[in-house]
Amino acid sequence: MNFKALALVISMFFAVPVDSIQNGQDNQPAEPVRIADNLYFVGSSDISSYLITTAAGHILIDAGYESTVPLIEANVKKLGFKMTDIKILLNTQAHYDHAAGFARMKQITGAKLMISEPDVPMIEGGGRGDFAIDESVGAFPPATVDRALRDGDRVTLGNMALTARWTPGHTRGCTTWTFDVQDRGKTYKTVVVGGLTILSGTRLTGRPSYPTIETDYERTYEVLKHLPVDIFLGAHPSYYGGAKKAAERLAHPDGPNPFVDPEGFRVFVERAEKRFRDQLAAERK
Repeated sequence: MNFKALALVISMFFAVPVDSIQNGQDNQPAEPVRIADNLYFVGSSDISSYLITTAAGHILIDAGYESTVPLIEANVKKLGFKMTDIKILLNTQAHYDHAAGFARMKQITGAKLMISEPDVPMIEGGGRGDFAIDESVGAFPPATVDRALRDGDRVTLGNMALTARWTPGHTRGCTTWTFDVQDRGKTYKTVVVGGLTILSGTRLTGRPSYPTIETDYERTYEVLKHLPVDIFLGAHPSYYGGAKKAAERLAHPDGPNPFVDPEGFRVFVERAEKRFRDQLAAERK
């Protein structure tokens, strides 16, 4: 779900049925795309899900809504891979548009679910207890977490090693994933940003329902600004102009890789930090 749509849903709470949210414009079928040699986008129109393949099995980052799971499954099969070869499930944020599909995904794949430690209660509680999203909207089927991750922990499978970077604020355990991939003989440092949006109605100062949110966001921007980045990805394609880049990649598979965009990453983080600073200033007045 894009920023405006998610904010609208949160502000309306009971007004929008959950089924309508899950079948919105952000969750329509999308063509799978090879981003690098063994890295693929397999999500929906604006709900990211990334498949990382290895000879020892595969890793999936984010499972979307419950209704996103069949779209992911169709894309994985279209690329010629098997769902049962997915061995590890990872998450960027414990919101229903990224985590509601994990319970079903675990049933299909038998994979191990690994979640940032502060977001484990949200995943195992089915979205309940979130500081910004009412459970009447944000609840989802709970999923058992097999490994709780801390900042800097590595997840390895085959020849791949991914590092979990804790970038809290959007959720308490929001996670940005970093790893190296190869594309046509060249190594690219890849970043999957967990999320930087300040959800509608969220206070940063005074008595917020998330007491450490201000310092957590400060930490997040400091971490992101110092990450080495070649390929810029995120929890939603809208973060990084994903639809346009995917179309270009599909049209010109042997051309320059459009997902290599360190400047786009820098601008994305700068704009998010400015929104944060602007809200802080407004609240302190």
